[in-house]
Formats: sequence, C-alpha cells, structure tokens
Amino acid sequence: MITPKVFADFHNADAEGRLRLNCIGIGTIEDLAQSNELQDGQLLTLYSEDLEVDGVVQFSEEELWVAVINWGRIRQVEDLAVQAQA
Repeated sequence: MITPKVFADFHNADAEGRLRLNCIGIGTIEDLAQSNELQDGQLLTLYSEDLEVDGVVQFSEEELWVAVINWGRIRQVEDLAVQAQA
C-alpha cells in the first residue's frame, strides 16, 4: 500500500502539537483532493520544502483533520537524496 504524500505547514500545529491539514493555496488541500477520503488512523507522509515526516491522521472536533507526528523524526529531504546517491 502506498502512503500518500501531503503538503503540510510545519508552523501550523494545534495546541497538542498535531499538524493541521487545512492549508488552502499552498498544497495541502490539493494533495488531499488527489488521495482518497481521510480516515482516522490513516498513514501519511507529510512534507514541506525540505522537510518530511510520517504521520497518522486523526479527526479533531476543533480542527477537523490533523496529523499526529513525532517531532523528533522530521527528516531533511536533502539528506535523504544524498544518502540515496551513496
């Protein structure tokens, strides 16, 4: 099963540290429109210009959809490209 990649603004977290999946105009909504409907527990890879992290979708009454991530597991995409070439 392929894990969908969805753009996320890493500066757009809620009070619990979950990334909000509601950014219009910068890619989140567009990426979500190309994947299936979101479901609780769904795995996503969230990315920004040079960052990437795996997350789990969670429904939130206040925010609608958010992604639970491990902030210590954010990867630099440039680092991944260098490792793949080695």
